[in-house]
Amino acid sequence: MQGRHPSESEAVVSELMMPQHANLMGNVFGGVILALVDRVAAVCAIRHARRPCVTVSVDKVDFREPIHVGELVTAFARVNFAGKTSMEVGVKLIAENLVSGEKRHTNSCYVTYVALDDKGCPTAVPPIVPETADEKRRYDRAAKRRAARVMDRRYDQGRGE
Repeated sequence: MQGRHPSESEAVVSELMMPQHANLMGNVFGGVILALVDRVAAVCAIRHARRPCVTVSVDKVDFREPIHVGELVTAFARVNFAGKTSMEVGVKLIAENLVSGEKRHTNSCYVTYVALDDKGCPTAVPPIVPETADEKRRYDRAAKRRAARVMDRRYDQGRGE
């Protein structure tokens, strides 16, 4: 299977935060942000695999700053690493005050997806071919995170040492 460049999977989604997205303080619910993350990351994973994909996990999500009603939230996603059937997608969220033009990095996280075949079983995905120094750095860090996740699963299932 021929590898793909990370830029081939890029996805960007922007959404204006409205009153129905917020709590009583005017801050956007975390669940609204997580749903946006999952949507943009799914597009990215499907674009890379050219197959239906399902979410397996979301790594630690820290809400660095609140996002407010009236701000435009833009989510940027890209596949950092691909294993045999799974992919790690990195997502970065930027909140923009459309009146002042101020932009803030509010969230980042990593989402793991698995590609599915026509019977709903995991299926192979193309490898990632990083070219730039930044892509190679992201790839190497993602490979380390993947190794740690695999070890965590082994311990959780009682197969650790």
